[in-house]
Amino acid sequence: MITLRLAHPDEAFLLAELQERASVAALQHIFPPELYPYPRAAIRDNWDGTLDDPTRTVVVAEAEEPVGVVCTGNGWLEALYVVPEHWGTGVADALHDRVLELVREKGAVECRLWVLESNQRARRFYERRGWHENGDTRVVPYPPNPIDVGYTIELETTLATP
Repeated sequence: MITLRLAHPDEAFLLAELQERASVAALQHIFPPELYPYPRAAIRDNWDGTLDDPTRTVVVAEAEEPVGVVCTGNGWLEALYVVPEHWGTGVADALHDRVLELVREKGAVECRLWVLESNQRARRFYERRGWHENGDTRVVPYPPNPIDVGYTIELETTLATP
């Protein structure tokens, strides 16, 4: 059983660990670990800043222990990571759907995200859920500086009737 909860302010280390486990497993073809050591300190600092930012919401997925994390802020799905032992179990789906709920609750009509151009697994995941490329690209700041591709999804909104 998967449960979702808000991240605690002191969980940057845990969130960075979840991100590292997921990233190393999924992105070895882009960031070979023997060539590009994982930037642990920078990632942990990023999570510290994220947890301190009132415009962002971080949700942790648990299946007896923390197994995934997602972050949203200002109409963006900023991060979604699931440890490889829980790929294909519905954890990513639950986190994804929760982010879209949170973005809708803020009144947004669309949500955006970045995904690595060469991360075909993630791109298929998002495309199956209705995301589409929006034409934006950027260079990732971590060597070997791959390209991120922008995606957008239009959100259904329910209008209240008087």
